[in-house]
Amino acid sequence: MIGLYGLLWQEFVVFKRKFFTVTIGALISPILYLIAFGWGLGNSLEIDGMSYMAFIIPGIIAMNTMMVSFNSTANSINISRLYYKTFEEYMVSPINMTVYTLGKIIAGALYGAYSAALIIIVVSLFTSDLVLTPYFIMIAVLNCFVFSAAGFFVGLMINSHSDMAKFSSFVITPMSFLCGTFFPIAKMPELLRGFIYLLPLTHTNLALRSAGETAVQMMLHAGVLLAYFIVLFVLEARVCKNVE
Repeated sequence: MIGLYGLLWQEFVVFKRKFFTVTIGALISPILYLIAFGWGLGNSLEIDGMSYMAFIIPGIIAMNTMMVSFNSTANSINISRLYYKTFEEYMVSPINMTVYTLGKIIAGALYGAYSAALIIIVVSLFTSDLVLTPYFIMIAVLNCFVFSAAGFFVGLMINSHSDMAKFSSFVITPMSFLCGTFFPIAKMPELLRGFIYLLPLTHTNLALRSAGETAVQMMLHAGVLLAYFIVLFVLEARVCKNVE
């Protein structure tokens, strides 16, 4: 636990030094999406009996927590392995690599949770369309952990900065737009819809808009996200020592 505390304290020190950069970076994209899609289109559209603003806010929270959590962890691991070479120092240090993995995932998830909190604060200043519940918060945090773990795994396995950018372009960006962030998944072609339901961000979006869903459906979304996290964490704990 001492090693985990040290890792988290190190991340907190870095966060304090980059506080304004991190805060502004976490706000710009969501605010642009809210202005363009929420306020721009929100007054003229209605989806599933709700205003488009009420529909899109959970999607933006899901998308932004995914991107921030993923990028924070993936870039940190990739740069420490390939540029600073600090990853090797952790591998030969007394700290257990499973603890190191957990610490990095928690740190990335906290960045994602911070971005979600910022969006909620901004949205609450201008509209009452967002309804927060304990289930909503749990899903948002779980989404942060899933994509932080995904970022750790990708950071371990990809061996160049250019390939990291390609992965984001071919996987993360399409997921942002196809998983129900800006429009209902039911509007997608049936063949593509089956694949989309396998993606974690889809279940995050559905869970954050869980009004009208049954308890079984809500548990299913949470279960899928938890399963993704467990599988990723187990894989990372096994391969972490053999990366270099």
